[in-house]
Amino acid sequence: MKWIVFDYGNVLSLDQPEADVEAMIRGSGADPEAFLDGYWKHRLDFDRGTLTPEEFWSAALGRSVAAEQVTRLNALDLASWSHPDEGTVALLGELLAAGRPVGLLSNAPACVADGLDALPWIAAIPHRVYSGRIGLVKPDRAIYDHLARELDADPADVVFVDDRPDNVAGARAAGMTALAFTTAAALRADLGL
Repeated sequence: MKWIVFDYGNVLSLDQPEADVEAMIRGSGADPEAFLDGYWKHRLDFDRGTLTPEEFWSAALGRSVAAEQVTRLNALDLASWSHPDEGTVALLGELLAAGRPVGLLSNAPACVADGLDALPWIAAIPHRVYSGRIGLVKPDRAIYDHLARELDADPADVVFVDDRPDNVAGARAAGMTALAFTTAAALRADLGL
């Protein structure tokens, strides 16, 4: 049985829209360049779960952040990642309807994962692994090993789809087939569908 496991960001979802990023910047009260530098500098630790939301936003903004602002920034962050790639989501729906074994493996902090799980196209995926819930991140080998155990699958029976070359390489190093995502149409062809 071949599993098809999707990454979330920039595969099942679109990239963060500029307007959503601008809303986060406004909500932060930070200089745009400083905000983006801090956001990405500390994101992998947030995804890994080694930073709480309060610690992440405080590190990203370089100052203490009040609980109310953390809640607002978390909501804006989730919203920025909640735009589906309609083509990939349609393909996902077809796979689920056909009874194909499907999963999700995403670098996402637990607070974002909670919000993603409420999205209908994500809730439909029966097996979801988020980095922030297990303390592991892509492209580290351990997260792919964890995924295989979670699926009770041989890594050779997993096809992993991700847009980032380092994550694709990590899955391949763990013994999985990995496909570099570009478009839903290209993925459909790569999967032979």
